[in-house]
Amino acid sequence: MTQTPVQPSPQPPVAKKVAALRTHHGDVFEDNYEWLRDKESAEVVDLLKAENAYQEAVTAHQEPLREAIFQEIKGRTQETDLSVPHRKDGWWYYTRSVEGKEYGIQCRVRAQDTQDRVADWTPPAVEVGVEIPGEEVLLDGNVEAEGKPFFAVGGSAVTIDGNLYASAVDNAGDERFTLRIKDLRTGELLPDVIENVFYGISFSPDGNRIFYTVVDASWRPYQVKTHVLGTPVTEDEVIYQEDDVAMWLGFELSADRRHLVLGIGCSEFSETRLLRFDAPDARLTTVIPRSERLLYEAEPFLLAGPEGDKTETILLTHNKDAINSMVSLVDPAELAKPVAEQHWRTVVEHSEQVRMNGAGVTATHLVLSIRKDTIERVQVLPLAGLGTPEQGAALEPAFDEELYTSGVAGSDYEAPVIRMGYTSYFTPSRVYDFVLPTAELPVGELLLRKESPVLGGYSPSDYVATREWAVADDGTRVPLSVLRHASVRQDSTAAGLVYGYGSYELSMDPGFGIPRLSLLDRGIVFVIAHIRGGGELGRHWYDDGKKLHKKNTFTDFIAATDWLAGSGWVDPARIAAMGGSAGGLLMGAVANLAPEKYAAIVAAVPFVDALTTILDPELPLSALEWEEWGNPITDPEVYAYMKSYTPYENVRAAAYPKIAAVTSFNDTRVLYVEPAKWVQRLRELNTGSEPIVMKIEMEGGHGGASGRYVQWKERAWDYAFVADSLGATELLPGAGLK
Repeated sequence: MTQTPVQPSPQPPVAKKVAALRTHHGDVFEDNYEWLRDKESAEVVDLLKAENAYQEAVTAHQEPLREAIFQEIKGRTQETDLSVPHRKDGWWYYTRSVEGKEYGIQCRVRAQDTQDRVADWTPPAVEVGVEIPGEEVLLDGNVEAEGKPFFAVGGSAVTIDGNLYASAVDNAGDERFTLRIKDLRTGELLPDVIENVFYGISFSPDGNRIFYTVVDASWRPYQVKTHVLGTPVTEDEVIYQEDDVAMWLGFELSADRRHLVLGIGCSEFSETRLLRFDAPDARLTTVIPRSERLLYEAEPFLLAGPEGDKTETILLTHNKDAINSMVSLVDPAELAKPVAEQHWRTVVEHSEQVRMNGAGVTATHLVLSIRKDTIERVQVLPLAGLGTPEQGAALEPAFDEELYTSGVAGSDYEAPVIRMGYTSYFTPSRVYDFVLPTAELPVGELLLRKESPVLGGYSPSDYVATREWAVADDGTRVPLSVLRHASVRQDSTAAGLVYGYGSYELSMDPGFGIPRLSLLDRGIVFVIAHIRGGGELGRHWYDDGKKLHKKNTFTDFIAATDWLAGSGWVDPARIAAMGGSAGGLLMGAVANLAPEKYAAIVAAVPFVDALTTILDPELPLSALEWEEWGNPITDPEVYAYMKSYTPYENVRAAAYPKIAAVTSFNDTRVLYVEPAKWVQRLRELNTGSEPIVMKIEMEGGHGGASGRYVQWKERAWDYAFVADSLGATELLPGAGLK
């Protein structure tokens, strides 16, 4: 009898070793794979292609599962859809998506102005697949992307008169955009073309100029420039240049569009500079200098007094004697004094239980973004009496669920409504208009404009979300969001996935996700660990997970894993972990600390060689990281602490679980070289037999590829890797598309 020969198992690519010594503070680290940083090297590119070939061979058996998950995502998504129109000046703007097409189509129709203010701000009834009379297409992403390897829009703007439309487009994935301007009256492009701009563009109120940001060689936004339409780009004026390599620069127009507002800062302190549009010779003025080491935002506006007279006022959201921040008003004349002598009027006092995330204004109301009990919320106060004993009470639009996210999704200064977004783990994204309170409507009114449709027989009652708490080694209670299919039994047999981030004060807020349903439908219990370094429990929660407290992030995640292992929901041998970017650093750290606790780890665009990166201020964004991790160049304690946890240096002889590093060749935030070096070092020291693979997108950026179908396939790849590794490939009885 003839026997089929056993196929040899795929062998991973082995990079050559080229010793490079990294010496700091008397410590010498030998790095054998630093040569992989040479992006132009044919040998490096060939190795990356070999990594993809190896990954494809190792995971080939997952292809049917990937396709099934992709079809589930596709089958639940209404592919031909459109956003709720939002009004700006005299037009309603919205985005259409069309089945079979990768990108959105930006459209608008003219608005009406009657005597009924709320009716004028009620979006027109638009139907899927039905063109609205008078509809204009501003930008069709599918046309723009044709023949291009990548497509993303980094910003768009329309002049107040509605005649000119500017857009910034990236066709490489490197987040450097080309700005073009279209005359919407004729459909013709203006000759003005500006290369290498960064996110965010705005026209001046008169429509004669456009403002944009430029990055330096290390990809740090450092210049705000203005271009006068019809003039050579070489004559564009630098409005402001920030030379401190540890500071980030951005801009926006004030809500009432009377000022250009420049924001300069890091995670520890900031500075705001203002430029008036109504004074041709106006210069930039500083609100509070950075030397005060305050973290704040400033919004200039006109505040009406008791007699109706309006005075220039600045709204401050700040952390002066307020770690969770508070809101104050200050008269611009006060800014000439030292900060200690200035008189600020309190609007919202500091609270240890409430994080003040931001504040803005409309013509009638103050709009607050706050976080309480981990949940992001919106509150409004009338401007009348603001900062005086006659100030009105804050009013919060109420929702029924325990775990949800609500936020301001856009507002227009003159509008009688604010646009709000709402979602929860199992409530698809909703768009509301909140009618601001008036004497006739003292509590306002919440108007549901749309709930994103979910097809395939989706029912929220099929799933359960609960808030649980893990206990860290130091006794700290760590909040968890635990998601599961309702039919999963608490009999210690299910599979589990723990997800985390835990950096930059970013919170992993409740939100609906169609792809995640494919894991839950296969019986996987999905745990989101709200670990220190994030912002879920206020500024203290962030501070306790950064710099010389960073290890709390990792041990919190392991505590979340231990909670899941002991919860009775899962088999402790069937737990995976997932995280991306700084969450990828987290994945690398927990892989070193507790490899035995995980069956598989997925690390997306992982920041796993953080110390090497931050030691080189010439690399993208390195200097900006000093306020997050500390500065290992100047501080030997920071260097030693970072070296004790950074994933690449701490790979050790251990039996590692299955690991997938997912990255992009053109990523400008976390360079491909970090996971490329990491997987080589992991394989070199791994004492186990589980495969370690790297999947590299050769044309994507930090967020992967650009088209929605391609992005669905990428998510399906990640989830299939997890489900296969956990032995959870089959749908639960009755689960899945219906």
